[in-house]
Amino acid sequence: MNLHPEISPKIAQWIEQQKLFFVATAPLSADGRVNTSPKGGDAFRILGPMEVAYQDYTGSGAETVAHLRENGRIVIMFCAFEGKPQIVRLHGKGSVVLPGDSSYAALAQQFPNNPGTRAIIHITVERVTDSCDYSVPYFK
Repeated sequence: MNLHPEISPKIAQWIEQQKLFFVATAPLSADGRVNTSPKGGDAFRILGPMEVAYQDYTGSGAETVAHLRENGRIVIMFCAFEGKPQIVRLHGKGSVVLPGDSSYAALAQQFPNNPGTRAIIHITVERVTDSCDYSVPYFK
């Protein structure tokens, strides 16, 4: 595992090529459930070296939103399904930006106009790591 001080241009370029990413959150309660969700399409944006966001669509559960409102903890994971094996994780603090919030319009301009968007998840990245070649599945 490699720890990076920020989302470098090289990592950003690799992330932008990925078609799928995973979001994981958890409540503080020990008996609560960890939530992991696949996301994809044109729904992820790198806003700065330590700032990202993604569109959250209707049609799935609301565990991510509930967990973020409770404690803000979130991790985004990208893994290569084509090319060289690689995994990138972005750990941080997330917030839920709803239509009508003061920052929603500016964030929404970063994404395609999708009528299924219920919120934008904004993340201040605190930790950037990648893993490559060792014990990373390779898909042909």
